[in-house]
Amino acid sequence: MKIFAAQVEEGKEGKDGKPSVGPVYRNLLASNGFPSVDSDLNTAWDIFSMSVQKYPGNRMLGWRPFVDGKFGPYVWKTYKEVYEEVLQIVSALRASGAEPGCRVGIYGANCPQWVEAMEACNALSLICVPLYDTLGPGAVNFILDHAEIDFVFVQDKKVKELLSPDCRSAQRLRVMVCFTSLTAEQKEMAVQTGIKPYSWDEFLHLGKVNEMEILPPQPFNICTIMYTSGTSGDPKGVVLTHETIATFVSGVDLFLDQFEDKMTVDDVYLSFLPLAHILDRVIEEYFFRRGASVGYYHGDLNALRDDLMELKPTLLAGVPRVFEKIHEGIKKALEELRPLRRRIFDALKLAWMNMGYKQREASPLADLLAFRKVKARLGGRLRLVISGGAPLSTEVEEFLRVTCCAFLVQGYGLTETCGPTTVCFPDEMCMVGTAGPVSVYSELRLEEVPEMGYSPLDDPPCGEVCVRGKTLFSGYYKNPDLTRESIIDGWFHTGDIGQILPNGVVKIIDRKKNLIKISQGEYVALEYLENVYCVAPIIEDIWVYGDSLKSMLVAVVVPCEEDTKKWAYSNGHAGSFLELCSLVQLQNYILSELKNAAERNKLRGFEHIKGVILDPRPFDMERDLVTATLKKKRNKLLIYYQVEIDQLYEKLAPGRR
Repeated sequence: MKIFAAQVEEGKEGKDGKPSVGPVYRNLLASNGFPSVDSDLNTAWDIFSMSVQKYPGNRMLGWRPFVDGKFGPYVWKTYKEVYEEVLQIVSALRASGAEPGCRVGIYGANCPQWVEAMEACNALSLICVPLYDTLGPGAVNFILDHAEIDFVFVQDKKVKELLSPDCRSAQRLRVMVCFTSLTAEQKEMAVQTGIKPYSWDEFLHLGKVNEMEILPPQPFNICTIMYTSGTSGDPKGVVLTHETIATFVSGVDLFLDQFEDKMTVDDVYLSFLPLAHILDRVIEEYFFRRGASVGYYHGDLNALRDDLMELKPTLLAGVPRVFEKIHEGIKKALEELRPLRRRIFDALKLAWMNMGYKQREASPLADLLAFRKVKARLGGRLRLVISGGAPLSTEVEEFLRVTCCAFLVQGYGLTETCGPTTVCFPDEMCMVGTAGPVSVYSELRLEEVPEMGYSPLDDPPCGEVCVRGKTLFSGYYKNPDLTRESIIDGWFHTGDIGQILPNGVVKIIDRKKNLIKISQGEYVALEYLENVYCVAPIIEDIWVYGDSLKSMLVAVVVPCEEDTKKWAYSNGHAGSFLELCSLVQLQNYILSELKNAAERNKLRGFEHIKGVILDPRPFDMERDLVTATLKKKRNKLLIYYQVEIDQLYEKLAPGRR
């Protein structure tokens, strides 16, 4: 058996009230200690400024201008052009009173201006505080006040929210710079609030006429405070230093050097995950490190295919929900093939890959005759797909590995670990369904969770994932109690339940708090079940709910509108999507599809869904049901659907609680 991680410490039985802990694992590249970090790469500013020297003429940042009522082809700025604008922003910030250590907010969707503002913060030793462009004014108001933000860069669409009466903390701002331009009314509102407003061009001009030197950071300086949206309560400010981010990038260099396929300056990344999210941030940092290109989506996730065809990226990163939608789209495209022929190609290529053949060598004939159409739908040049944020179902992962003619890997990490702390290897089919081995500059172990029956000393070893190393956050901003609660003896407690496989690879089972015990005493991993059930074609999204006083699981299902209408046509039903979702016949059909999925995945009887509520409207941020990264807010979902859930349980078990 091939081993992918080095055990560097033995596990220990718990005593004196302390839980048992499992063995400590490191990446094989760090088995004898963490490798030396690149001596020239000490800060996030080094990442960018060194690439400007090496690759001044390379395309760096791309976007699609809106012209004549539609989005046109990508337009690019080179590394040198971006650098020149960054210097102008630095000068304008200094002319406006910015001093090292000031907090600067960035509020808006991914675009070149976002990155230029971020790099200006790095150049001037300012602290960049991203604001999720999808968060409501309540969270933005909290972060502005909590981080004590003095300056803010903002997208034109978000100016209204920033200046609304609900966003009271905006009154503390000194300067507001719009990514584009401001209306006369917006400028007047800003002035009345005590804020000095600038359009993008006005701020660049201020820098041109007030040229000043940069004030580069030291490695120990705070680079960014990234607020995690969380599934409950106020956002938490995760403090990351320049050294942490630079070390992470060095680790990616070492990790990728192991593989035959190398990253080049010709690689292109399609950015659509929020830049305020750690995964997109560190991917872009690494692309800047290599002198490669980042193109931003035009703002509509439902039309992402248009950006794929226009940009032709080589790398795509997303969350499982995105890849589940791609999975459904590819399945529809493959319906053009004769069913027998398609099944033969699927089975043939998967079998060769499982035998150890590399992805591109497993079945060239299948790629040529069947899967080149899939590759074309993804732009035609895709080489690597990264899934993070939550576990991707094995069924979807295997399907995409076979059909999209690109490597697909999962990773696991948090903002607190500066992004992926484990990542899978391309071409290693034994890692399907896992998050891979621990990364180069991290150590990982499992800790006992006795109240849930998990022990890292059992077979298989399971427990809470704990991480330490050189890419860990410094703490939660202004929250020493939470920091002490989360980091114990140098180990960060993630709150995620993991399992270590015999080959040293990590598998994430569920969130600690998402593991519930139902009335018969059995534990149920809700998030895992959602990943299993969501693969059913008619399921657009699903929230599984269990009550410790009940013996059955129920679910709220968002049906796929297209598949629902096909079902209705085939079964003689008519009406709008909303009307179809009220049909008992559709509920019964969806229950049967859920049962099929449960049986295919060999779920135990108590893990089967016994009743469903159908909602034609997706879980959304407008109703505060999901976070900006589409994680379900379970407490909010329960409040929203409580009445219907109570009625469903009463119907399933009359007279019983």
